[in-house]
Amino acid sequence: MDVLNQWIAETASFVWGLPLLFLLIGGGLFLLVYSRFLPFKYFGHAIQVLRGKYDNPDDPGEISHFQALMTALSSTVGMGNIAGVAVAIAVGGPGAVFWMWISALVGMSTKFFTCTLAILFRGKDDSGTLQGGPMYFITEGLGKSWKPLAVFFSIAGLVGALPVFNVNQLTQAVNDILLVPNGIEKGFATDLSIGIVLAVITGIVILGGLNRISKTASKMVPAMVVLYFIAVLAILFINAAEVPRYLQLIFTDAFAANNYTGDPMFGGMLGALIVLGIRRGAFSNEAGIGTAPMAHGAAKTEEPIREGLVAMLGPFIDTVIVCTLTALCILVTGVWQTSEANGVTLTAKAFSDSIPGYGPYVLLVCIAVFSISSLFSYSYYGSKCLAFIFGTRHKHWYNYFYIASILIGATTSLDLMINLIDTFFALMAIPTMLATLILAPKVMQRARQYFTSLNKV
Repeated sequence: MDVLNQWIAETASFVWGLPLLFLLIGGGLFLLVYSRFLPFKYFGHAIQVLRGKYDNPDDPGEISHFQALMTALSSTVGMGNIAGVAVAIAVGGPGAVFWMWISALVGMSTKFFTCTLAILFRGKDDSGTLQGGPMYFITEGLGKSWKPLAVFFSIAGLVGALPVFNVNQLTQAVNDILLVPNGIEKGFATDLSIGIVLAVITGIVILGGLNRISKTASKMVPAMVVLYFIAVLAILFINAAEVPRYLQLIFTDAFAANNYTGDPMFGGMLGALIVLGIRRGAFSNEAGIGTAPMAHGAAKTEEPIREGLVAMLGPFIDTVIVCTLTALCILVTGVWQTSEANGVTLTAKAFSDSIPGYGPYVLLVCIAVFSISSLFSYSYYGSKCLAFIFGTRHKHWYNYFYIASILIGATTSLDLMINLIDTFFALMAIPTMLATLILAPKVMQRARQYFTSLNKV
């Protein structure tokens, strides 16, 4: 297991090298400048679309704009925001948060383009159902000769969509917050028991298809974001005197990698700190990875630009708001310097120190809902990838493989799980970003038409 862990860690470091960083962030910056910040000018309009002002039940698609965003957010607002941020700070210190912000702002532009393409170039699967996602906008937008790139994305998506990291961290949270403090010794048996419970809950929902997934997510996600928001604000209020200092430290440490107290191997390496922040930011908001276009591609709309605008809100909510709350919570309580914990346990320590008694349990409720809602969405992504490669009549097999992987995630190490998903996220990003950059002129042509007509109204 140690050899496997080391091999996967080395693979993750290799694929997250400068070429991918250049593709994700360089490509995102290009899209930002190429669009002349146009999507950001219509942020308010995006919120109107999200609220249903332009919904038409007769439009093609399966779910509403709101349900599409909630389905996408249910996979992104999860352990990446709570455990992923803790991992970034534990290794890279406060400066890593700044580069997560950069990832999010660039990611907003990337998501606008990728999710516009998901509607602009929807295709039909072998059963005649309208579908969206990178594999479809590659084949429909670039042509059938590009299908190998679409298949490459789908193969990577089969592993990238597995829920192993979320399950791993939820299991760790249940052990550290609920079982151990109440005298129940954690071990393989308790991990497996938690995994079995999660597998049963997940199976009930995902076997019901996209409509059940989206309806469940649209109820769970907003409520938990609000609860988490209130809990973290309470912690920040308790430690209000520390907030300005750490906000400043996020900016100053972002350009002084030798000042943080994270992993010594990163000492003085600004480039490594940037990669860490971008990697954790991408893990959190998934901009450029290609998962969100699969959810947004199912939206009921005939106007691609509207869905792109709604999708653009995702990285803002996910990283700029939720990840920042988690980061400040960990920083102002000082646990990032005083605790050897990592991942979700570090965040739990911050809650426990600031809100003794109830704090960890509030976090556990939020973690449980965020993680379980993520389990629902990722299964949809993976089954779409399998259906693209082998046909829709076989896609149900992915759900069984997916449910079985929950047991693996619950009983293996954090490092192995996070490096595994990092690796395949990187592989998914390559075809997604390449196709998006090539098709960007098509998006801007449609955007100019849409915004011109909107301004005439």
